[in-house]
Amino acid sequence: MDEEKQPQGDELNEIPKIPEIDETSEESDASSNDQKPLSVKSSQSSKSKTIALVATIVVIITALCILAFSFFTKSWWFEDKTETPTTKFDKTPIFTLENYPRVDASTATQPLALAFMKNFTDKKDIDETSLNFTKTDEAYTKLIKGEVDLILVTSPSDDELKRAKDAGMELEVIPVVNEGFVFFVSQNNPVSNLSVEQVQDIYQGKITNWKEVGGQDDEIQAFQRPVNSGSQTGMLDLVMKDKKLMEPPTDKIVGTMSAIINIVSGYDGTTTAIGYSYYYYATTMYQDIDASIASNIKLLKINDIAPDVESIKSGAYPFRTAYYIVINKAATKDSPTRKLAEAMLSDRGQAVALEAQYVPIH
Repeated sequence: MDEEKQPQGDELNEIPKIPEIDETSEESDASSNDQKPLSVKSSQSSKSKTIALVATIVVIITALCILAFSFFTKSWWFEDKTETPTTKFDKTPIFTLENYPRVDASTATQPLALAFMKNFTDKKDIDETSLNFTKTDEAYTKLIKGEVDLILVTSPSDDELKRAKDAGMELEVIPVVNEGFVFFVSQNNPVSNLSVEQVQDIYQGKITNWKEVGGQDDEIQAFQRPVNSGSQTGMLDLVMKDKKLMEPPTDKIVGTMSAIINIVSGYDGTTTAIGYSYYYYATTMYQDIDASIASNIKLLKINDIAPDVESIKSGAYPFRTAYYIVINKAATKDSPTRKLAEAMLSDRGQAVALEAQYVPIH
């Protein structure tokens, strides 16, 4: 076992030097170490408050800007933001009332004809009764006889084409707005949808009871329009095509577009009728004629597609058609008639049609 070495001589007198401690510095460091976390927390808290204050100021300024903008733009924020067609086209007169071509129109296109005339002449106080608008077949007759220059109508029937040919006139038929051919029943009829084939079968007399198409056990009363009316031509060309339309009893032929809606609406208590017309007339136009009766009819879906502006415009709705500009094809290129037709088809003319609640072709 090693012996422990004992201190000797001067070694006993040597006292180890202990490093002096700067108490002031130590206290200062300690104080610094204690205060540093507190300073960081205080700084972070201050930044958070500043950010919150800035955000609040930004929100307040934004809100004030919106309110000011709304006030100076007639409450734009709260109004319908749909672009109004009238802001998009020129209203500079193209014609005067004196040199405006002679125009006739069918029942459903008379509002369109009037809208064009008002815009292209910039006259808002036109006396509608002085325009002497008639109906589809009468309008074709006046065009063929040379009594008018342009008509706004549905497509010509075979009979109207023959009459024009016999008179030595070739008709030029130009689509001006899109349209849908619609079928309607009473709101109290539970049937809401028919296929194209079911419509054809009803009007061929193959389906005679509503229970055959999901309705109640009631006989179907299928009303029609007179030959050469725009609605009847549409029925034959768009719906029946190569299928034979049944011959209706006299009491099932209805003379006017308004009368067929009156009957089908169930105003006399019946809910078993079905009729047809054009979308614009059955909705927008008849709504202005008699809103209470208009509310009692239901437009049927066809192949599960409801007729509306979008389905008609896109072509998704099966029975899409158009209203047409019809003129004498011999009209010269620089004639007022051609000039009017071109105006109706222009962006300006299509905007006028949209404003009048028709479905533009572009």
